[in-house]
Amino acid sequence: MLAWGVPRLRDLPWRDTRDPWRVLVSEVMLQQTQAQRVIPKWEAFCAAFPTPRACAAAPLGEVLRRWHGLGYPRRARDLHLTAGAIATVHRGRVPDVLDALLALPGVGPYTARAVLAFAYERDVAVVDTNVARVLARTAGERLTAVTAQRRADGCVPEGHGWVWNQAVMDLGASVCRPTPRCDNCPLAATCAWNRAGRPQPDPAVGSAGVSTRQAPYAGSDRQARGELLRVLTAGPVRRDGYRDDIVASLLDDGLVIEHAGELTLP
Repeated sequence: MLAWGVPRLRDLPWRDTRDPWRVLVSEVMLQQTQAQRVIPKWEAFCAAFPTPRACAAAPLGEVLRRWHGLGYPRRARDLHLTAGAIATVHRGRVPDVLDALLALPGVGPYTARAVLAFAYERDVAVVDTNVARVLARTAGERLTAVTAQRRADGCVPEGHGWVWNQAVMDLGASVCRPTPRCDNCPLAATCAWNRAGRPQPDPAVGSAGVSTRQAPYAGSDRQARGELLRVLTAGPVRRDGYRDDIVASLLDDGLVIEHAGELTLP
């Protein structure tokens, strides 16, 4: 796996840093967003907020402005809250303990382990959609999240956690795709699903609880929320003309504030 993966690692800017804050920002941005869209946003965000304290000191509205274009703005809100927790509870240092990372707002099992593996170079496994596909197909069966994590943890070679995780993620992203390219896979000879002739159903579908499709964006409430937030990045607007349920959802999420019928970013 390493012999195949090391020469083929994708050139992604967050792979050149071990700064835990920058790694954390990249992992939050990469949730449900393609890497090529993230690159310019990550670079600009890290330039504006180079430390958790810098992010925590900024108004949420400024964080949302920097975030706009990535979608799922609750991630930006949670990252802002996380920066505040790091700045106060952890004295400005991103934790290097799993339980402390999991206690941060919006940080789940994948993101916490990604920080440990990619910033602190711990020998822990990360399981995202791409990794879950590889695990399920090589096992030849659909896996629960617990089973997938256990199998992934057992595969990490001692002292090589950083590069191992990057290589397996790249394998899932470039070869073990939803439509697989098994002829180019270094694991084809030992992959249970491939050896069985790739029968249906594909064990990767729904495996580990991460391989799920997003609902269509066009015409969705996500699109309507995103459009209102886009307008607000330029300045306040009157509430009139925007759907009440969309405004209410953004107010409930703390992503906009209202005063005298006027909406603004926080």
